[in-house]
Amino acid sequence: MKNTNFFIMLLMAFLAVAGLTSCSDDDGDEPKDSVNEIRMQVSAETGVMYDLFDDKKELPIECMLVKSEDFPGETLHLGFNEIDGFTYERGHEYHLSVKRTILANPPSDASDRTYSLLSILEDRLVMDPEVPVDKEIKSEADIEYYDLCPFEKYAVGSAIVVDDEGKIDSKVQYDNDSPLPSYDKARIWVVDLLDHKDPNRAKFRTMPYQATYSYVLSPFTDKIRLVRNESSGPMFKTVVPDDEFTRIQSMKSGEKVSYALILANVHKKGLQKVTFAIIKR
Repeated sequence: MKNTNFFIMLLMAFLAVAGLTSCSDDDGDEPKDSVNEIRMQVSAETGVMYDLFDDKKELPIECMLVKSEDFPGETLHLGFNEIDGFTYERGHEYHLSVKRTILANPPSDASDRTYSLLSILEDRLVMDPEVPVDKEIKSEADIEYYDLCPFEKYAVGSAIVVDDEGKIDSKVQYDNDSPLPSYDKARIWVVDLLDHKDPNRAKFRTMPYQATYSYVLSPFTDKIRLVRNESSGPMFKTVVPDDEFTRIQSMKSGEKVSYALILANVHKKGLQKVTFAIIKR
């Protein structure tokens, strides 16, 4: 009887060890994400992509054109936010170092890989941010609208403040601990107000409703200028040229001027008019 009990206990111990070994082996066989550093080249020009569920390809979405070590010889169409940590600017050509992760268990409705910026190896402006204006556009009334949005899709932040040194401040754009950008580095942020849950979101994310350009209405001239927006809005210096910025710097403290932008789509047709003020500190 004692021998029987001993062998039963020995067998149970063996099964327990075997079970632990089996669990350990299963954990070791669990698929893991594959992570590598790769190089990417991002074109200064943009392309068109379609939502996964847009079977009829009726709603084109503006996107980046990318050549990658991932797919030699191919041009990838990636959304503006698909390289984490990278902000694309239209008209710029980039060479990037990127962390590529191939997912072991990708979602069924998305790509099997993700990208995250490691460093910008080269950033080269290859397209002039100012665009020739149609000769027939001599005033705001001459700008043709594609389709007036039934609500305010876009907005510009609060008043922009300029000091004697040419530093630019906007309470919406920068927190108190951030250094104020210079004239060359500042940008005018165009914010998309459309709620993610809005049923019109898919339609209004498409190219006909994307603010690719801005017609600039300046308080200092009647001339209409057209500038190319970046992914988050136009650079300050393309909206406010040197001569106008000099005049703003010479204003008295508290003086204010107002600018307007008529945001326009890729076809240079107006979408929505937004205004903002510049105040001399």
